[in-house]
Amino acid sequence: MNVPALRAAQCVVSEGDCLSRHTTFQLGGPCRVLITCSTPAQLAAAVNELQRAGEEFILIGGGSNLLVSDEGVPQVVIRYFSAQPQIQRADTVVEVSGSTLLDDLAAFTVAQGLAGLVYASGIPGTVGGALAGNAGAFGRQIGDVVENVTVMNHAGQTHTATPAELQFAYRRSVLQHNDEMVVVARLRLVTAEQGGLAQQRAECLQLRRQKHPDWRVLPTAGSFFKNIEPTSAAGRRQATGWFLEQAGALRMRVRGARPFEKHANIIVRDGDCTAQDVLELSRQMAAAVEQKFHLQLEREVRLRGRFR
Repeated sequence: MNVPALRAAQCVVSEGDCLSRHTTFQLGGPCRVLITCSTPAQLAAAVNELQRAGEEFILIGGGSNLLVSDEGVPQVVIRYFSAQPQIQRADTVVEVSGSTLLDDLAAFTVAQGLAGLVYASGIPGTVGGALAGNAGAFGRQIGDVVENVTVMNHAGQTHTATPAELQFAYRRSVLQHNDEMVVVARLRLVTAEQGGLAQQRAECLQLRRQKHPDWRVLPTAGSFFKNIEPTSAAGRRQATGWFLEQAGALRMRVRGARPFEKHANIIVRDGDCTAQDVLELSRQMAAAVEQKFHLQLEREVRLRGRFR
């Protein structure tokens, strides 16, 4: 791997970096090399160099919705993340880099008087991660407004994918199962009165403060399990938190890992605990729901690295 070439491309390269510094759970061991890219050009430079060097890698964004093993990961990690929003508007179409934070995008659209993403206010993570998991809230999801997405595979090849090709469904897309990464997305929105959008954003943020922990204070990856699909024994999609509460999950704890008292489907790190503790707690919670309701919960949080 040609580290000077990566740095010449403005990538930030660090060896043995601990991934707990880059996830909202603030858990996880080291990776061999961490390459941070904020722009599409930097991402292309990093992927092409790793392809040339024959290096395997995994991609992360804002580090939300992610639980990294205490042992870390053996691969190189590319972190596609930008603290500065990279967004352009052309009429009602917004073009945004996959490295931009989703909440920054929501704030931009509100300021521009564009409706269709205000529900995403306060949701952590990047646009790329949101598209991969078809993130949403209040019955809406980001896949609903996608015009098209420029994706890149691990060989550095890019193409433009349509919503049909991305196969958006509840909290999933094809991007979770192939090796393609979101480089840039184009989203088609609609014009709306800016003041009304600002009020909606304020209400969304207030609701999140009331029901969700601040990951900077109580580290968390957000909802640990997906809501229960309508094709399951539940009959229709229902909030997993209710089933967890009824199964006694709020009384469970594995060292410093516990459910958030206001939302049983959110596991927080409250004191000393490991990633393995979090996973063990989640297994106990899922087993309690299966025993009481004969429902199998599906993780929304992704695992990286080796767990017991």
